[in-house]
Amino acid sequence: MTGRLAGIPGFGIDRVAAAAGDDPGVLRMENLDTDVPPPAAAVEATRRAVGEDDANSYLPFTGTRALREAVAGHVGRGTGLAYDPDTEVVITCGGMEGLFDAVLAVTEAGDEVVLTDPTYAGMVNRVRLAGGEPRLAPLHVEGGEWRLDPDDLRAATGPRARALMLMSPSMPSGAVLDRAAWEAAADLCRAGRWLVYNAAMERILFDGRRPVAAAALPGMRERTLVVGSVSKELRMIGWRIGWVVGPAAVMADVAKAHIYNVVTPTGLTQSGAAAALALPPADVEGAVAEWQRRRDVVLAELDGLPVVRPGGGWSLLLDVTALGLSPAEASERLLRIGRIAATPMTGWGGAVADRHVRFVYSNEPVERLRGMGERVRRSLA
Repeated sequence: MTGRLAGIPGFGIDRVAAAAGDDPGVLRMENLDTDVPPPAAAVEATRRAVGEDDANSYLPFTGTRALREAVAGHVGRGTGLAYDPDTEVVITCGGMEGLFDAVLAVTEAGDEVVLTDPTYAGMVNRVRLAGGEPRLAPLHVEGGEWRLDPDDLRAATGPRARALMLMSPSMPSGAVLDRAAWEAAADLCRAGRWLVYNAAMERILFDGRRPVAAAALPGMRERTLVVGSVSKELRMIGWRIGWVVGPAAVMADVAKAHIYNVVTPTGLTQSGAAAALALPPADVEGAVAEWQRRRDVVLAELDGLPVVRPGGGWSLLLDVTALGLSPAEASERLLRIGRIAATPMTGWGGAVADRHVRFVYSNEPVERLRGMGERVRRSLA
């Protein structure tokens, strides 16, 4: 094994999924999927593209003009900013490729990148693959929800930090960064750092929350790379379409990283992504309402256990160390005794993540989630 990969652990999700097998009685809460269907307009546009010559091509390397225009409009509506689809948008094979391209474009080997603890393992380890060093700002629980303290963010951001890679709502915790956290991040970036913002779930907000557009804060348009995808909000995981949007001066390097990474985004699905981005807000709002119902059922089922209420997203965390178990042991017991597939969060950050298992509530309907509390308690007793 090369040194680049030596410090990167396995993902864990696939091992839990394999152990769960095909048993229909198992609650599948280990993987970030959803059974809420994708938009019908996106499915139909994708069907039409199959067999079209233009959709079966390497070109354009950075995405079709129609999709780049749709993405520029989508990000523009969220930020209130105008972006040039020709020079400030690159279409990628999913959001994770976009994050990797962004990190490659704005950091050198040995640079530090600041993330939260917990955070998505795919984000932490893409920093490592790019030759960077993750630095973690711990989330803490306040009022039953996750919070990023601006002082903790500042403490994690040293002189070698070249970028902050943040997500809100965050995977796997469902943490929603408040205005104070974003203002602190903006201050740090205006001092010469980049913000790589994972916007994949920014509209999946519960309890009436509204997103904060970090790129729209003073001086931040020229310091922010917005990375998004159709996978989460639009439920189009299999389409593998994402994007990076940012200032033209750095987007040429993002495009270069993208082209020499995967060459071209998926041709057959770009028209479907464009169709989905053209839909009115009601499409996403309906899906969010369903995910909030599921979150509320899980919270009610786990009432009294050390679970942290997510402000958005598809998953929540249970502190099993507080119950006297390691995450790996808790995951094994949940599957064997309770028939619940849940992923240990070891390696999804640092000391905070390493206390938890994750429950994904986006892929199980309310009627199946009811009763999970008894199964969890029996498993972890």
